[in-house]
Amino acid sequence: MSTPNIREIAADLAAVAALMEIADNLGIFHLLTPGATVSAAELAGAAELPEHGVTSFLEALVAAGLLEWTESPRRFRVSDDFADRTYEAGYLSWSLGANRPFIEHAAEFLRDPVGAAAAHRRNGRHVAVSSRWIGAKGFYPAAIDTIVAVAPRRIVDLGAGAAGLLIDLLGRLPEATGVALDLSGDACREAGRRAAEAGLAERLEVVERSVESLAQDPSPVRGADVIHAGFVFHDVIQDADVFDLVLKNCHEAMRPGGIMAITDAVPYAPDERERRFSALFTYLHASSMGVRLPSEEEWLDRFTAAGFAQAECRAHRFPTGRLFVATKS
Repeated sequence: MSTPNIREIAADLAAVAALMEIADNLGIFHLLTPGATVSAAELAGAAELPEHGVTSFLEALVAAGLLEWTESPRRFRVSDDFADRTYEAGYLSWSLGANRPFIEHAAEFLRDPVGAAAAHRRNGRHVAVSSRWIGAKGFYPAAIDTIVAVAPRRIVDLGAGAAGLLIDLLGRLPEATGVALDLSGDACREAGRRAAEAGLAERLEVVERSVESLAQDPSPVRGADVIHAGFVFHDVIQDADVFDLVLKNCHEAMRPGGIMAITDAVPYAPDERERRFSALFTYLHASSMGVRLPSEEEWLDRFTAAGFAQAECRAHRFPTGRLFVATKS
């Protein structure tokens, strides 16, 4: 069999991304765990869908190599590489789906960025889902490995969303407690629900506040061994004074020897592996979201100015992503 060329690879990525999005919109994606077996009846019941329709969709997933038939009648096994295919699909879903308003109304964003931003908003759920697909292999592993390595007793995640990262970390670190801080009331309620389901309600505190509020009251981060933030500080840094004060207060409030681990992006990364996705990511943030991404040097300089003893930058698998790790002496 011949090796697929770039056009065939592109066709594969597009097809898988569309199938993944269909599964998510049907409400069955979260039940498709690599290596697990499922039946159309189970999925149809969980999502309140007609079984014959779900069967037809699962047969398409088999044809695409995302599922396979099992020896048990009418049962399907999720492929072992399903997570890898999800990761790949995430880039297409984020680029062309989550950012569809910016693409369709590109001229309006050039003429009147503020008005266009108010009129054409992204679907928050689509943004969250596609980002999670990318993040599962693109940037969460680097943050998790870094945090687990320091064996923290108290972890604070800023902009935690539904606290998926913290729930994962607390499962790996049975002696640790966590604080999930997020501005969204819906996200905070979901975080509380998920923590209870995971048996972590007593170890995970949920705080409904903005990251910017730490400039006035850093109490949620007091005594932390690790403070993490994933793709939230590039918004905060648009107000440099607030950003610097948040960093300074985090430094003062955390324990000696603690670390800040910030997962974020840098603009127009020149490396061949990153340059194309980085170009899109940088341009969309600047032209349609009003966000100027700081350079690696600017990130590191601001950590130093906030009082951290040392700061380093680590590349992510996620193109244009970086993990900044700053240590308190």
